[in-house]
Amino acid sequence: MVYSRLVELSHHNKICQRRYRTMSDNIIQLNEDLIKHDLKDLVRSSVEETLNTLLDKEADELVNAQKYERSSGRQGYRSGHYKRNFQTTAGEVELNVPKLKGVPFETAIIERYRRRESTVEEALIEMYLAGVSVRRVEDITEALWGTKVSPGTISNLNKKAYEHIEQWRSRPLSGDYPYVYVDGVYLKRSWGGEIRNVSILVAIGVNSDGFREIIGAAEGMKEDKESWRSFFVWLKERGLSGVRLIIGDKNLGMLETIPEVFPDARYQRCTVHFYRNLFSVTPRNKMKTVAMMLKAIHAQESKEAAREKARSVSDKLKEMKLSAAAKKLTEGIEETLTYMDFPTQHWTRIRTNNTIERLNREIKRRTKAIGAFPDGQSALMLVCARLRHVAGTQWGTRRYMNMDHLSKPEEELLSDIIAG
Repeated sequence: MVYSRLVELSHHNKICQRRYRTMSDNIIQLNEDLIKHDLKDLVRSSVEETLNTLLDKEADELVNAQKYERSSGRQGYRSGHYKRNFQTTAGEVELNVPKLKGVPFETAIIERYRRRESTVEEALIEMYLAGVSVRRVEDITEALWGTKVSPGTISNLNKKAYEHIEQWRSRPLSGDYPYVYVDGVYLKRSWGGEIRNVSILVAIGVNSDGFREIIGAAEGMKEDKESWRSFFVWLKERGLSGVRLIIGDKNLGMLETIPEVFPDARYQRCTVHFYRNLFSVTPRNKMKTVAMMLKAIHAQESKEAAREKARSVSDKLKEMKLSAAAKKLTEGIEETLTYMDFPTQHWTRIRTNNTIERLNREIKRRTKAIGAFPDGQSALMLVCARLRHVAGTQWGTRRYMNMDHLSKPEEELLSDIIAG
């Protein structure tokens, strides 16, 4: 009985399958690729017709008359059309651009097209400068805009990008920059078949209004004295003035150059780099303790108190059998305390080089995909492109510190606080 029931169910299932196949044969099969193609052509034709209608409308407004209309207010005359290809997101369309006599035809459509071209160029440049390969740029442009940009076009865009970047890099500086942060970032470059380091020197200034500004970037080779001197002189020639404090890591070439180029400026050694220097001679299991001791020095309320604390920490390090760390502390502590001669409200901002360190990390992240640059100029242009982008974000448009504390005496500021 069970067997006969199974046979019956099997027979019923076969009948259902035959009926389903018969019904499926009657269902309309859609060619998805063909529909997409036809829809794209339909949209493209619609865009083409709309744009040409707008062009003719603009021509009527410019001549102040319809086609063949006799009018005393007519400003010009039509003289046919000329063809122009126009790339849109729907594909390439053919424009019938009116030719006019007696009045120039300046169309908003074409202007928008030029702005769009500029936007496309900027996008291509950004892709290239972000480390995207030329072949990948070609593929991306074909996917986005329906046309593939040739390597020659990309090369021309790069030249244009370099011109814009160089103009930004060499722009004149105006006003005072009381605080200047400097550092070098190392990248890889090909040199005679070998991969070597190339240094890009970067300077950030805080202007008299308290805003950060990237004021310079240049190839520095090995961060030697001559490189730093050339860099500082270049900044000064472009208008850098009013420098009161230069913050950076300890570099003998830089330290020797500052008094020559900026005799009125003082030097602040980055406290974070100073700590790292001491950690290089500190056992790993004692680093946390030493770090807390060092931070206590720079947490003091005055320079004299910080000096006294440093002497105490040095003695403690000697007791911990860390004589090399104690020696580095004694020899270098004074150049890390310069910030204490400036307003207390600025101390946390000017005792480290953190603002430029963050930029360096961003540069490293962006250049990682490239590996080794073909030359120093390419490395410099990519760094400057990234710096220019960052400068245009909230980083450069947000006030970094209140410079009133620097321009007013401490007593006057205290009176303002009490009165307020």
